[in-house]
Amino acid sequence: MKFKELPLHEDVIQGIEAAGFTDCMPVQEKVLPGALQGKDVMVQSKTGSGKTAVFILAVLQKFVDTREQVKHLSAEEAFSVKAPVALIIAPTRELAVQIEEDAKMLSSGIPDFRIGCFYGGVGYAKQDKHISDGLDLIIGTPGRILDYQKMGKIDFKLFDTFVIDEADRLFDMGFYPDIQKMFKYMVKNEKRQTMLFSATLSTRVRNLAWDYMNSPLEFEVQPEEITVKAITQELYHVSKDEKFSLFLRLMAKENPQNALIFTNTKAKAVEISKRLNVNGYKTQYLMGDLPQSKRLQVINRMKNGELRFLIATDVAARGLQIDDLELVVNYDIPEDYESYVHRIGRTARAGKSGKAITLACEQFVYGLEAIENYIQMKVPVVWADEESVPPVEDKSAHMRFRDLVSEAEYASRGDGRRSPGGRPSKGPGRAKRGGPSAGKESSRPPRKRGGKPPVAAKSVKPSPEPPKSATQKSAPQKGGPQKPAQQRSNRNRPPARKGKSYQEIQKMDFEERIAYYKQVYAGDEAQSTRESRSNAPAKSEHTGQRKGNRQPQKSQKPRQPRSKSPDSGKQDVKQTQTKQKTAKQQDTTVRKSREHQSNRVKPSQQKPKSSPDVQSAPQKKQGLLARLFKRNKGNA
Repeated sequence: MKFKELPLHEDVIQGIEAAGFTDCMPVQEKVLPGALQGKDVMVQSKTGSGKTAVFILAVLQKFVDTREQVKHLSAEEAFSVKAPVALIIAPTRELAVQIEEDAKMLSSGIPDFRIGCFYGGVGYAKQDKHISDGLDLIIGTPGRILDYQKMGKIDFKLFDTFVIDEADRLFDMGFYPDIQKMFKYMVKNEKRQTMLFSATLSTRVRNLAWDYMNSPLEFEVQPEEITVKAITQELYHVSKDEKFSLFLRLMAKENPQNALIFTNTKAKAVEISKRLNVNGYKTQYLMGDLPQSKRLQVINRMKNGELRFLIATDVAARGLQIDDLELVVNYDIPEDYESYVHRIGRTARAGKSGKAITLACEQFVYGLEAIENYIQMKVPVVWADEESVPPVEDKSAHMRFRDLVSEAEYASRGDGRRSPGGRPSKGPGRAKRGGPSAGKESSRPPRKRGGKPPVAAKSVKPSPEPPKSATQKSAPQKGGPQKPAQQRSNRNRPPARKGKSYQEIQKMDFEERIAYYKQVYAGDEAQSTRESRSNAPAKSEHTGQRKGNRQPQKSQKPRQPRSKSPDSGKQDVKQTQTKQKTAKQQDTTVRKSREHQSNRVKPSQQKPKSSPDVQSAPQKKQGLLARLFKRNKGNA
């Protein structure tokens, strides 16, 4: 089916032709007729199937129909007509920006159609201006949209079209309560058109449709038939140490105009980008830690052809659309099997073909079985030999991670500045505390952060030491006068370890650090063992002397009596009398409890019964009553 066969306005057809679309894709052919009639739809479709054009064209057609309706009304009636406003929710910022670009392209034939994109990571000024100017289509992420709703700048009652794109991804990221909150702020489902697109129609998706949608039309499009079968897939088994060397050989063999390389970790993405730069490839990396402005800059450079290779984590697997992308490389097999389809789907967009290469090492090969079960096919295995894949020199083979990546670039804070020791360094515009005279010596003591300013100390004469009592005899000093406490503590400290500096250890990789630490600490352990063996005899002699002849313990030094006031003598007398009364009561209680225990007959002292007696039961009762009476008497 062609787009001209659908009931679309001429202005909408003009935007479709500007985008270069002529024939409808399967999902567009199935969903567009119902969506153009204003019905709710629930679509199962994967990325790359052309679903973005479905809801954008439906929104544009509704806007044009309202505009044409207003032209045939009087001024008073036209003023009372409510202009349609649509809201599109996307899980990631990259996908929201991509939807905005597609909407601007498809709405090129409608100059008065206003579009705004809202997402976090950037300031509010530009987005506030969009709201003040007025918008017909709002695209954004849930967090920023709800922020504007709390500030009272967005009224959800104005939306008559609500689109949820990548619903399964939104729910996986924890936005299910936020989507429910948005539905509750909107008008009733009879007055609103809702379109929901998801990779899988899970239970939560169906529950959402049941609660907040008006009898939606359900469509299912097989995603694997669209994205996977149109891509040439290759799998190379390689060890972890030889992976980058094989990757360079494959890049030299394929020689693509552009390529997208995926890794599982951010550190590996940075390392691969640096190694490719050393080998002469113009690359850049993309990860979640980058500021939003820099992420958009890197994506635009890749789309404009300024970058040949882009190394990214799974943050770019959804929402990143690069026209005519030749090659996708899974440098690491994804741990989530669904991410494999989203990764390789970057190269087969809008029905085009592409190629995907996967490198399976011993670390991530365990995720291959789940991927093959999910796509219902075996990924073809290719073995690399020197004839089919000629060897290439790796100029970065002698370089480690620390040599390639500086600490200020990878382990940095927001502004990217860090000191060599790992602590944030002071910026150039930040002066030292205390102004220009901070470097000079000051007579005032330093002021503690968060405390009160120091009070000037009064001159106090040193008080004479009280005379020592008989129990405070000073021990004879051995070896002359006693050394200061700091010098004594230094003797107990272990000797400084001779080895490599912190900067040298930083440049080591993981295996070298482990070997170095084993060598250093193994020597310390052996030294400690020798010391313990040498001290063992002396210890035993000391313990034997203790067992044979116990020495009296040294009496502790009593505390110095405080200076008493004249009235303190009476208080001391009262305290002494109170203590004496308490001691007498305690002695009485202890004496009574001992008498009570002596009166009780122990089980071992009871005489064995020769024959059963009839009066045994009454005797037991009397004994129990007697014990209870004595116990109560003792407690009293």
